[in-house]
Formats: sequence, structure tokens, C-alpha cells
Amino acid sequence: METGGNEGSAWTDGPLILGVPWEPPRRLIAAAAGLADGLGVHLICAFVDPSGYLAEFEPARSRTASSIDPDTNSEALFPAADVRSSLESVMGAPGEAWSLRVLNGSVPDALARLADSTGASAIVVGGPRRGARARFNRMLEQPVSARLMGIQRRPVVVIPEV
Repeated sequence: METGGNEGSAWTDGPLILGVPWEPPRRLIAAAAGLADGLGVHLICAFVDPSGYLAEFEPARSRTASSIDPDTNSEALFPAADVRSSLESVMGAPGEAWSLRVLNGSVPDALARLADSTGASAIVVGGPRRGARARFNRMLEQPVSARLMGIQRRPVVVIPEV
């Protein structure tokens, strides 16, 4: 397990954020749940849909959470339901110990915004995936863990894939 972040990062007693991929490994979920339990903090599991985006055309004080798209995309609910099912299979039903948030946009940016808005103590993510396709993707875009360590002042905990 690696930790990283910018200089001046400090561990707080805020919740722990877990960046949950589409098919979350049980090892990642269990490690984050164990860390949150050991620290005595709430675990916020965050699934980020990169196909959506955050549109912020108005000043923050007048911004609403309503969609600019008049049609409801019911298909967008299914990945979140699958992710929730994976989380519940390891940790049981959400409640005091953990909760799920579904976000949109760039994964590192969305996780950073959530961490800032909740006063999170740290962000937990999985390590870069293995294989030729994953290596090719990393040539085009940095792994989420690397991007987070570049934009976050709080600790980033990386759980390697086995």
C-alpha cells in the first residue's frame, strides 16, 4: 500500500473516500472498509461515471443540482446499481459505516471535489490495472492515483492490484 499527496497534507478525522471502479475488486473494498473502521470514520464509496460531465455555468451561490437534459437516462442507473451490489456483498447494507455517492465527470477531479466538500481525511483508490490494454491507456492518460496525488493536498492511499 502506498500513500502520496502534496507537501503539507495532514490526516484529519473526516470521512474516508473510496474511488470505486465499475467492477470493484473485493480486495479494494475490504481494504478501504478496514481502514475506515480502524480510523473510526465513515466510508464514502464514490462511483464516478466518466461519460457524464459537470456543467457549472452559474456562480456557485446560485447553482442548482438540476440537469440541463430534460430526458431521464434510466440506463445510467444500472452501473450504479451493479456497483452498489458489489459493495453490499462485502460490507452489508449502507448505513452508519458506509454510503454510496454517484458522481459524473473526470474521475480524479470528481473524487477531489467530493473530498473537498466532505472534509475527507484521505482518498483510497486502486492501483493501475495490469495488461497491454491498460499500459496503452496509461500512455494516453495518467492513472487516477497519479492524477490525484498531483491535485490533492490530502493523503491518497493506493491499494495495488494482486
